[in-house]
Amino acid sequence: MDSSSRGNRGQAARRADLQMLLATIIWGSSYLFMKSGLASIQELNLIALRFAIAFIVAAVIFHRRLLRADRKTWIAGAVMGTVLFAAFVLITYGVQRTSASQAGFLISLAVIFVPILMTIIHKKMPDVRLAASIVLAVSGLGLLTLQHELRLHIGDVLCILAALVYAIYIIIAGKYTPKHDPLTLGTIQLGMAAGLGIAAAVLFETPHLPDSAEAWAAILGLGILCSGIGYILQTLAQRHASPARTSLIFSLEPLFAAAFAFIFQGEQLTLQGYTGAALMLLAVLVAELKGLDAMYRRRKRSTSANEMHI
Repeated sequence: MDSSSRGNRGQAARRADLQMLLATIIWGSSYLFMKSGLASIQELNLIALRFAIAFIVAAVIFHRRLLRADRKTWIAGAVMGTVLFAAFVLITYGVQRTSASQAGFLISLAVIFVPILMTIIHKKMPDVRLAASIVLAVSGLGLLTLQHELRLHIGDVLCILAALVYAIYIIIAGKYTPKHDPLTLGTIQLGMAAGLGIAAAVLFETPHLPDSAEAWAAILGLGILCSGIGYILQTLAQRHASPARTSLIFSLEPLFAAAFAFIFQGEQLTLQGYTGAALMLLAVLVAELKGLDAMYRRRKRSTSANEMHI
């Protein structure tokens, strides 16, 4: 591989990191939108509306890509959408049955479920530096979100299952996104999640539209920003990033959620919370240093080869 190809791969990886970071920032705002939306409608109703809005917007923008999609792309998008919907159902019901801080930590266990599952699938241990960054991220999440004694109730179990399902989603997305057009794939998964949400809301709830401007703003924020833009950004990013690295960057979501809560609701972190946030940032830095070290070694080998040639 020549230096130009390596440079292009490096640029693609950095762009993927930025796309995942932007998606994580957007998802950090979802807690405020969900709190407002659930004051007006039920859980499955909210899930159905957010994904339906996201799909309609994405389908209008990318309708030509959808018309050109082949059968394999539709199947891949349907699988991703089904797993994504399952994760959101577990998250929504789990959060209602445990404390918010406990739920935030437990759902973020996806950070360690991904490398554990990858280890089982590939029978290969994760890189030492990546493993260290995961430990830092999980420690930071614990300090940032856990304020009380950890006791497992039904809500805690649902949140742990949600983390496991979301880890499976990240791995599946990592498998399919390099093989298919990410924008088409992202649009199809939103449509699948919307269809399942509508069916579930009709079967188990009494669906209705939001009854206030504030609730509509929340639903539109969840649909367009958090579901539409957020998950399409993820599918774009995962063409050039491993599932483990994806889950690590997404572990910053509680940090951004705390920042939005501070800006818009005046909530402040404790010293413990700020310590946790610092550990999470350090985790991302440690993972990034791996890439910088690899780049340095490649450049050093290239320089040595040139000197020998001279």
